[in-house]
Amino acid sequence: MNPATGEQVGAVSVDSAGDVAAAVARIRGNQPAWEALGFKGRRYWLNQLRDWLLDNSDLIADTLKAESGKVRAEATIETPYLADQINFYGAKAEKFIGEQKIRPSSLLSASRKLRLQYRPHPVVGLISPWNFPLVLSMGDAIPALMAGAAVIMKPSEVTPLGLNEIVDAWRNEIGGPDVITVVNGGAETATALIDHSDYVGFTGSDVTGKKVMARAAETLTPVSLELGGKDPMVVLEGANLERAANAGAWGSMLNSGQMCISVERVYVEDGIYDEFVNRLTAKVDALEQGVDGDTAACDVGAMTMLSQLEKVEKQVDDAVAAGARVLTGGKRGKGPGQWFEPTVLVDCRPEMSVMEDETFGPVVTVTRVADEEEAIRLANDSRYGLCASVFGPRGRAERVARRIEAGAVNVNDIIFNMLAPSLPMGGWKESGIGYRNGEYGIRKYCRSEAIVSARTLLPSEILWYPYTEQRHKAVSAVTRFIGGRGRRRFR
Repeated sequence: MNPATGEQVGAVSVDSAGDVAAAVARIRGNQPAWEALGFKGRRYWLNQLRDWLLDNSDLIADTLKAESGKVRAEATIETPYLADQINFYGAKAEKFIGEQKIRPSSLLSASRKLRLQYRPHPVVGLISPWNFPLVLSMGDAIPALMAGAAVIMKPSEVTPLGLNEIVDAWRNEIGGPDVITVVNGGAETATALIDHSDYVGFTGSDVTGKKVMARAAETLTPVSLELGGKDPMVVLEGANLERAANAGAWGSMLNSGQMCISVERVYVEDGIYDEFVNRLTAKVDALEQGVDGDTAACDVGAMTMLSQLEKVEKQVDDAVAAGARVLTGGKRGKGPGQWFEPTVLVDCRPEMSVMEDETFGPVVTVTRVADEEEAIRLANDSRYGLCASVFGPRGRAERVARRIEAGAVNVNDIIFNMLAPSLPMGGWKESGIGYRNGEYGIRKYCRSEAIVSARTLLPSEILWYPYTEQRHKAVSAVTRFIGGRGRRRFR
């Protein structure tokens, strides 16, 4: 269904547990040949995918708009993100997971050739959400494929069309090896995928993430989880308030606020609070919400899921009933479609649900603080720790940033870490475990294997002979040497 219009736009068949098992078995059989292609061979096929994505970016944007309710500007950003991922991991994969020489750490290992290689988990299962249907599915599949794994993805049941479109193109237009596929459905399909995969990547809510981890624990299947966020933004005296207000408006309303790294809580020092609030409110109030066409005419789209719209509405209503004030927005938009007005709230208290729980909608709260110490304390007063931002004089802002409990903190910028593939992205606390991007984003799909090769017969070989007095003396001598060297080194 198109959330912006209420019209049906497509359908997919639901895959049963048996269908999932068969799909995993099929690509598992093809995985060894894919791994054997090596980095250069795998990069060739992913480059073919990159070119197809760029050539068909308008088609993909149309599909994303239709199934998610995004505006045109937001529907077009996923394709270049995927192209960037392919370029990055195509160039860096061998450096990150290619065979490594390991230096011996002592006399005992000096007579051995030490190597470390990374082998992929044969089948990687990815369960992705509806807010960015391609970035959070194919974006994770790309490093897994470059590592040599086969990949099976389950998109959200409300936004499956774009991902199915890309996998169909890989199979039928690009002619790529059969090592990537999609299964469609809800909880039963996802559960089967967890049961049959060798590694599971999940992006979504913390509630569901805990269920994924519990299910994977039954088979000791490793997982990575990117879960919710309640991201704070701190604005310090001396900040460029125009830049900060622009960042606050964009960072909170992008994709109708349906981002794990959306700005949801803003803490502003007392001396600049009123001016910042006025600027932010004016910018949010001026945003154009609606349905656009082939050109980017609107700023904010619809909400993708009705249940999420209802959650946002309840959070705002409960906050207002408890004393919060709405400066702009604050209610559902007119139908057809699923709309909630871009909203700024003030006078919120820490115990309110809108301050404690992930909102995941076009709502931002602004709180007055006395100084940076109070801002840091309130910013860290959350069970989440995914992303954050600090605006102010750079030296002071960087000092504050280093005390924020989050996997990434942007200084005088907003959510840019997501656009830097060389940086790891992951959360602290209940925002998840594991990372995407950077060397961590590909190494997590691998198992390390140490290769130890004996060189020519050296005197140290006496250590492995059957027990003799000579062996006993050799062991004692080596032990004394190592111990003495260690004491001298660390004295």
